[in-house]
Amino acid sequence: MAQGIIMADVAGHTLTDADQEFLQHAEIGGMILFARNVDTPAQVRVLTDAMRKANSDVLIAVDQEGGRVARFRAGFSPLPAMGRLGKLYDTDAAAALALAYDVGYLMASEVLAVGVDFSFAPVLDIDGCSAVIGDRAFHADTAAITALSARLMDGMHDAGMATTGKHFPGHGSVAPDSHVADAVDERSFDEIWEQDAKTFVQTLPKLDALMPAHVIYPKVDDVPAGFSRVWLQDIVREKLSFDGVIFSDDLSMKAAHVAGGVEARVSAAIGAGCDMALVCNNRDDALRAVAFAKTLADVPNRFARMKGKIPAWQGSLEATCAQFPHWQNAKTNVQRAFFADTIEPNNTQKDPTQYC
Repeated sequence: MAQGIIMADVAGHTLTDADQEFLQHAEIGGMILFARNVDTPAQVRVLTDAMRKANSDVLIAVDQEGGRVARFRAGFSPLPAMGRLGKLYDTDAAAALALAYDVGYLMASEVLAVGVDFSFAPVLDIDGCSAVIGDRAFHADTAAITALSARLMDGMHDAGMATTGKHFPGHGSVAPDSHVADAVDERSFDEIWEQDAKTFVQTLPKLDALMPAHVIYPKVDDVPAGFSRVWLQDIVREKLSFDGVIFSDDLSMKAAHVAGGVEARVSAAIGAGCDMALVCNNRDDALRAVAFAKTLADVPNRFARMKGKIPAWQGSLEATCAQFPHWQNAKTNVQRAFFADTIEPNNTQKDPTQYC
């Protein structure tokens, strides 16, 4: 059986008996948190501690990018959309780079403090024609994305968090939203490689993991990148010599259904070279994925590098984050630069998307 290859989720703020039983399957290697799992920072830490009590090896993840994709809001520091760093970069590159580091450090500190190993970040897509990417991307220019994301990842690493570049080889130039529609990029390999993929290639030394896009690039392969041995084996593993973790994007997304039922989707992702398959927002499918994983041969385990440096809980988010040497400075710098004229921005807006 293939142990630890499924990442799934739970419905509420606490674990049910069914959740406890589910987590104890050896095939469960990860859990991802959504906004529905969050009440207060202290409650999140109780939840993540309970997950590790049920499964000591489980990786716990979240999408805490900033801007419109932030699962942790009330009680947490607001984070700007990465596009705001890009706008600042155009007028004051040095200030933008310094703040990119602070944003990465601030995000990582607070995510680690509540017991979450890593955020699926950064987004390395370009800000092109894709509405679902938009200001989740740092910029439209690849050099700016590379510079800003590198400093953000420095901040994440210094706080003790691994990095995940998404959505390889690029979703920014594809208009359809792969969460709800099939997405196809008709460009040649050379066009993709010289534009969208460049940010991934240039930041590869700082990346611990990659998440491929649920986009079909038919001039390269006739299946989405996350199901493609051409993209994941020939290009990522061989051409780029990348030995980090490859996470599938959520296999519940519409564009993933091209492979068939959940068993076929898991088979396609793992067979292509993904180390872990995400099956979110559908417990029945997650149980079917677990049962199917029992029939698969085991795969190399690259997951140790994704474990976060989680500090001891000190009774509050602030007291726990005080154990991170740069947290207070980063918080002050980010607040002053992006939120000085707003009251609790981004802590009350509704989380608009359920996926990665």
